[in-house]
Amino acid sequence: MAEVKPGGAAAAELSEAAQTEVMDMCEDQFDLLEKLQNEIILSERDFCETPQEQSVNRLTATEAELKQWLTAEPELFAANSELLLQAGKEEMVKLCSELEMVVSCYEAKRDKLRETKELEQKWLQEKKEALMAASDHAERLKMEKEKISELSVLQDTKAKIQKMKVYQESLMECLGDILEKHVPFPQNDSSTNKKKKNIAQESDEDLISLNEILELLMNQVLNTPHDPYVTIDNTFWPPYIEMLLRYGIAVRHQENNFKIRLETFC
Repeated sequence: MAEVKPGGAAAAELSEAAQTEVMDMCEDQFDLLEKLQNEIILSERDFCETPQEQSVNRLTATEAELKQWLTAEPELFAANSELLLQAGKEEMVKLCSELEMVVSCYEAKRDKLRETKELEQKWLQEKKEALMAASDHAERLKMEKEKISELSVLQDTKAKIQKMKVYQESLMECLGDILEKHVPFPQNDSSTNKKKKNIAQESDEDLISLNEILELLMNQVLNTPHDPYVTIDNTFWPPYIEMLLRYGIAVRHQENNFKIRLETFC
């Protein structure tokens, strides 16, 4: 088989008979082309002066020609096998050139995709390493937090308790100052003789102050909330008890009048 060569080099290998046939075919095509040009020149005189009608006519003619080409049966380029072989060679050369361009484009695209893939894999690996480092750091922080949380909660609770104790002591001191200033200590001035005064002084020494009564009531509520009542004895001065009950600071037990408790303030 002869080697495929581009253009004129391949045409030079044709025999005289083939070249003569090609020339005859070219002359026939030129005659046909001249005939069509003459027909076009003659048909231009019949064109409409209106551009719109002219466009419609051209569209109709083009559609008719397209329909004719679609329904036409394909014909051989030539009957000479030598010409057919040469035409096939030229088509193969053209097709190979186009395929080489396609292969070159796809190879470039493949190299670009391979480079992109390598960059994406590198980026993914970096992200995985960053994620692992962040996970390890979060796990360490979680463990440290669990260790510190118990100690911090205990210290915080102790600090709050101490703060409440200090606040309670300050409140008790303020309450004691107010009671000492505005509420007198129990005194008994009803006795008129020395004997009665001595008895009254002995009884006064056993009485407790209003501050102590309030402290007893508050401690009873805090220590035993299920049984907040305090039993009244001889150390409770009756006017103090009456004042607490009258102003709603304390209430009596419903079944035992000798028991009182601190009123629930909301």
